[in-house]
Amino acid sequence: MATIKATAIMLLCIALSFSTIAQTSNPWKGKKCAVVLTYDDGLDVHLTNAIPALDSLGLKATFYIANYNGKLQSQIPGWRAAAAKGHELANHTIFHPCEGGRAGREFVTADYDLNNYSMRRITNEIRAMNAVLFAIDGKTNRTFAFPCGDNKVHDTAYIDSLHKEFIAARGVVGTIPTIDKVNLYDFPAYGVLNHSGDAMIEWVKEAQAKQGLLVILFHGVGGEHDLNVSLQAHSQLLHYLKQHEKEIWVAPLVEVAAFVKERQGK
Repeated sequence: MATIKATAIMLLCIALSFSTIAQTSNPWKGKKCAVVLTYDDGLDVHLTNAIPALDSLGLKATFYIANYNGKLQSQIPGWRAAAAKGHELANHTIFHPCEGGRAGREFVTADYDLNNYSMRRITNEIRAMNAVLFAIDGKTNRTFAFPCGDNKVHDTAYIDSLHKEFIAARGVVGTIPTIDKVNLYDFPAYGVLNHSGDAMIEWVKEAQAKQGLLVILFHGVGGEHDLNVSLQAHSQLLHYLKQHEKEIWVAPLVEVAAFVKERQGK
């Protein structure tokens, strides 16, 4: 009898060991890594080019919507349909304020220069955009992306007063952290600037090797923005992700953030 009990205990320990190894080697919902596809600014090409490509492969993404280009009203039916298909509509402010007054920021006007904002103005603008997004998709759980990656008004990190409104926020610094190293209110992101499909796939392969998180930041997809990716390169990346879906978890940032938060809380 004692021998049977000892054998049973040994088999249980072996099973638990294998389970632990499996969880360690596949930490992202049973997969090696997580990839989040994000698209900034609420461009027409996101609706005409990106979403059809994603939908054709059953992939879900996050779209950070702003209205500095004045196109949001005409886009609402398209965004509502995208949300119904499982894409995240996320907050990128209304007017996309960035810090001006330095090289490369000539596009920043005085009206929407973050240096001229107060904390009250930036938080009110962000909350107003949340109300707009709620009117489109009826959801309250979403994420935020810092325009131009600028996350402070003067010396104050404005996201600190908005944690109740957002489960996470995305920045613009490209790294591939493991679950325990993810900062929920400064998710990393690799920005795309005319990268080839092969170059972006190398990012994914690195995430697979490191068992980490890769967030990719797109603007133009086949045009409409100086920060662009060709339709061919975009398609090549999406097809690689689809072909390797058994080991790559592709999901909107709001879902990945919830998973990270739960894991970090253990």
